Amino acid sequence: MKIPPGLDVCSASSSAPLVCKLKKSLYGLRQASRQWFSKLSEALLSRGYISSLNDYSLFTKFSSGSLVVMAVYVDDILLAGDDLAEMQSLTSFLDDQFKIKDLGSVHYFLGLEISKTPQGYVMSQHKYTSDLLAEFKCNHFSAVLTPLDPPVKLTMDMGDPLPDPSLYRRLIGKLNFLQHIRPDISFSVQHLSQFLQKPHVPHMMAGLHVLRYLLAAPSQGVLLSNSPDLSLIAYSDSDWASWAISRKSVTAEYRALRKVTAEVSWLVILLGDLGLHVGSPVPVHCDSQAALHIAKNSVFHERTKHIEIDCHYVRECLNSGLSLYILFLVLTSWLIL
Repeated sequence: MKIPPGLDVCSASSSAPLVCKLKKSLYGLRQASRQWFSKLSEALLSRGYISSLNDYSLFTKFSSGSLVVMAVYVDDILLAGDDLAEMQSLTSFLDDQFKIKDLGSVHYFLGLEISKTPQGYVMSQHKYTSDLLAEFKCNHFSAVLTPLDPPVKLTMDMGDPLPDPSLYRRLIGKLNFLQHIRPDISFSVQHLSQFLQKPHVPHMMAGLHVLRYLLAAPSQGVLLSNSPDLSLIAYSDSDWASWAISRKSVTAEYRALRKVTAEVSWLVILLGDLGLHVGSPVPVHCDSQAALHIAKNSVFHERTKHIEIDCHYVRECLNSGLSLYILFLVLTSWLIL
């Protein structure tokens, strides 16, 4: 704690020392998180740890062929590595500096339930999903097989307005947090998020349909495999002209390709910070011939001046020799009359 600038403490008498009363908790101050991270980074750098330039909350230390990794989220810290002596020494050092509490092996972190299996680690949100189903009273419903009902086409002003729009917004907000572990509901959450301003009854029913989909497998999660195979595969696609009101694409094909290319590039570099080098090129599957031609041939750029310069990032990555190549994935479509 430091005395605020402009406060004269010399006028206080020795018999009655000046005391500062903190009217707001440290967590409520805007600069609190920055000051805490600065102090923590300074302590870790003094022990030889390196802050990743791709994720500033990730710290690594290589020594004698061993690796220790520390991930920081405010005051929640996850420590991993193959050097047990360094991990114990770091834990004692942080306890001396910040009075931390060692919770042992990871089981629960930032709302994620982590369990160890012979195949690796499984991250899930079973408790979070169960609480969400109970909050919206969906436990007695029957489960469904798809996140959204295919025959239902949602529009802005369909049905009656919801008497309490905050209920719908709270549901979508919680589903948004859940999609990190359940990527199978990502499109549904993105679609339902377009009606947050003025939700109607059909929108709420579609949100409850997502909950019924989660009811089928509330403990489903993501497996972090311990397999030595580090091959990556990416897929790029966009929902072409699906918005029923304006018939505009939610994301253009080339923009989607640019985003997945940037994500793959970041992931390859981040794995390099962890000592995992992706040797083989990363295949990116795309089903748009136009996007592929724009990415590979600069001649087409004269016809695409409406695309910002940053969208040509895909071609720059290909020309720079990044471990990346693009495949054309043929998707079969069936028209049912």
